[in-house]
Amino acid sequence: MRKVSSKYTVSIHYDRRLYEQDIKGSIAHARMLSKQNIITNNDMDIIVQGLETIQGEIENQTFPWLDSLEDIHMNIEKRLFDLIGESAGRLHTARSRNDQVALDIRMYTKDATKDILLGIDEVRSAVMEIAERNIETILPGYTHLQRAQPVSLAHHLMAYFQMFSRDFQRFTQVYRNADVMPLGSGALAGLPYDLDREFVAEQLGFTSISLNSMDAVSDRDFLLDFQSATSICMMHLSRLSEELIIWSSDEFGFVRISEEYTTSSSIMPQKHNPDFAELARGKTSRVFGNLISLLTMLKGLPMTYNRDLQEDKEGFFDSYDTLSETLEVFSGMLPNLVIDSERMLSAARNSYLLATDVADYLVAKGLPFREAYINVSELTNYAIDNNKFLHELKLEEFKRFSTHFEDDVFEVTVESSVAARNTKGGTAFEQVRQSISEAKNKLLNDWKQIP
Repeated sequence: MRKVSSKYTVSIHYDRRLYEQDIKGSIAHARMLSKQNIITNNDMDIIVQGLETIQGEIENQTFPWLDSLEDIHMNIEKRLFDLIGESAGRLHTARSRNDQVALDIRMYTKDATKDILLGIDEVRSAVMEIAERNIETILPGYTHLQRAQPVSLAHHLMAYFQMFSRDFQRFTQVYRNADVMPLGSGALAGLPYDLDREFVAEQLGFTSISLNSMDAVSDRDFLLDFQSATSICMMHLSRLSEELIIWSSDEFGFVRISEEYTTSSSIMPQKHNPDFAELARGKTSRVFGNLISLLTMLKGLPMTYNRDLQEDKEGFFDSYDTLSETLEVFSGMLPNLVIDSERMLSAARNSYLLATDVADYLVAKGLPFREAYINVSELTNYAIDNNKFLHELKLEEFKRFSTHFEDDVFEVTVESSVAARNTKGGTAFEQVRQSISEAKNKLLNDWKQIP
């Protein structure tokens, strides 16, 4: 029988990125042990100095990583023994690897979440800045990818601002859910020492401590929250990617993506492919997979800690890296978009987008909407059959379908259509300006929610 690889249980190749959190947690733990007279002040000083030396070695890339020690925790512990001797053995007093890793991953999640929030803010700001420059730029709005009604480009873009603002709220909640200090739970049952867990929480910037030791060492709901929020945010970025891909095609020609974010074809010299947007759309599936993987792994675990939980990290790190990099791409790609406002306006005018407005015109003349709808539907079919747009029809052609049509029907334009939608949340320029003003305040105030 073939011998099982000794590397099967090794996680050091990916969990070494927890080194900073592991060292911070250990320093806080050592200080608490000293404060509570569980170890001496002298031992505490020696331990802290040794841990700080180890952090320097890791950051200077001189740390002697050993796969045989499996994970970040044992590598640091072994190196601490090499550096300071017997005092290193006192650091693990009143601590288990179970609550130690729970602490590390919560601290890392908080740090990662703050980084994601900054990235979302940069993308929101980029979206808002483009919107503010294009309040009076008109393009077709779509349903079913069919031209539907004229809208302000700013209104269209601010829809994404709303999406990303919901993402910001979700990650704010992720931060709060991760902001619970589990150290002091031990392996699963708590510890027989006079610990000051609140002191450790304060040292490490946590606002609360865990209330059940069994839950504390096995809870990964905060990672599910992170993976879920990441999946939704990537989905929003993927939707925006899809629109940029479509809009930058020759068939649409609404925008041009800067060459920095496109790739030339290997054989067709005229082509510049929107590869960054396409990759964002593609990478979204990976992030979805990481969420499903974590859900599937957790669903079968009994209390409390099980080694399966080692598998929570690679997908988490991958999702974090993917979203962080994608946000960085979009914060650079969006400000450099070239908007073809004339092409957008032409697409809005040379279409049948005003059919609903013409129906509303008839309603204003006294017709029930359903009757007006039928009349305008027949009018539109006539125009299509005769290769004309509605604004190209003569008054007598309008009157074939309703005697209520008068010369003022020609006052129905894409501009009047946009202006008419002046309800709160509508596409009228006045409403869009108000939404941008509110968005600016939101950008200023959202960070106040972070503890």
